Amino acid sequence: MLERLIGEYGVLAVFLGAAVEGETAAFLGGVFAHRQLIPYWQVALAACLGSFVADQFFFLSGRYATKWSYVQRLLGSEPIGRVTRFLEAYPTSFILAFRFIYGIRTISPVAIGVSRISALRFVTLNAIAALIWGLLMTGIGFLAGQAVEAVLGRLELHLHLLIALVCVAILVPVSAYALRRAMARRAARPGA
Repeated sequence: MLERLIGEYGVLAVFLGAAVEGETAAFLGGVFAHRQLIPYWQVALAACLGSFVADQFFFLSGRYATKWSYVQRLLGSEPIGRVTRFLEAYPTSFILAFRFIYGIRTISPVAIGVSRISALRFVTLNAIAALIWGLLMTGIGFLAGQAVEAVLGRLELHLHLLIALVCVAILVPVSAYALRRAMARRAARPGA
């Protein structure tokens, strides 16, 4: 039954999950593709489009809906200052990289929308970054599915997904910690 539901709603779930949550949905989409429940190209496309659409929405919110209470809360948050500093120092690199930095994915496009960056520049860089992100995250999920199967054999779907989720639960915080430390070291260097 679970496999039928995933087969029917999997692409929509990956699209919505990539838009709302991000990495886990795209990663699990890759696992589903490995299990041949959804074609890989559909999973990757859904992840790319979900990420792209969500970030465009938040960019437009920053650009045109600054009076919304949600946007006001984001703009008044402490992390927005760090995001703005990185955006001002490295605009193109930041736009290409923010979706890979855990914890600032939602506030970054709002901050970019408030900035002087043109909509055309953002939509172009956002499309490139969403494509790279979607292919990378679903690809990692696909490879993780292969690794689990190579080590443990063909498991029932729920066990396979549980192992994949445990891997994500470990890898995402460790990667975020390492990235934040690297960014802090870079920011602390003289002349940075």
